[in-house]
Formats: sequence, structure tokens, C-alpha cells
Amino acid sequence: MSTEFLVKFAGLLAGILARTVLPWLRRVRAGRVRGFGRRYLYSALASLAVGLILTLVIFPRFDTGADGRTFEAFFKLFCLAFAFGFGWNALVNEGGAWAAGPEVTEARPAGRGPGAD
Repeated sequence: MSTEFLVKFAGLLAGILARTVLPWLRRVRAGRVRGFGRRYLYSALASLAVGLILTLVIFPRFDTGADGRTFEAFFKLFCLAFAFGFGWNALVNEGGAWAAGPEVTEARPAGRGPGAD
């Protein structure tokens, strides 16, 4: 395995974990969730599968110019893969919410409107 692949994979995984864990932690803090549900795990695994395949297809070779093995080049690749993983997880979550329909959406406490989180 090349360093490039490991940086891509680490960035993608970090983005997916951030998109999965941060909303869960917010709900735990608010007292709306007690445990880590399977839904979070399933969305993370689906995002990892789709994201890894598409990341390797879209970024088959990260060309950074004459000297592409610098810290800055790998940091740019990591940030790009992080954003890609974060975005794919958001799309998978949104697709799952659309597929589930309106009856499964999370009920909000009384007096709280959209965007109050």
C-alpha cells in the first residue's frame, strides 16, 4: 500500500466518522438518545463503501507537481478525502431519510422549531 492510499483512506474514514459521531454526540448531550443505534453504523458502513470506491476512481493518482511527496501535498489530499467522506455520509443519511418516509422522521420536543439544534 502506498502512502497516498493510506492518506486517502484515513481522510475518508475521518470524514465519515466525524459526520456519524458528531450528530450522535449532540443528541446524547440533549438527552434524546442513550445508545449508539445500528442506524448510525449502517450509514457509516454504506458511506465508507461508496466513498472508498468513488475516491479511488476519482482520485486514482494525486498529482501535485514536481515534488508531490511533501507534507503540504499529503495534507491537501487528506483534507480533500475528509470532505469527500463527510459529504458522502451526509448524502447517504439524507437518502435514507427520504427512503424511510415522513412517518419515521425524528419527533422534535415541543416549542422547538427547525434549526434549533
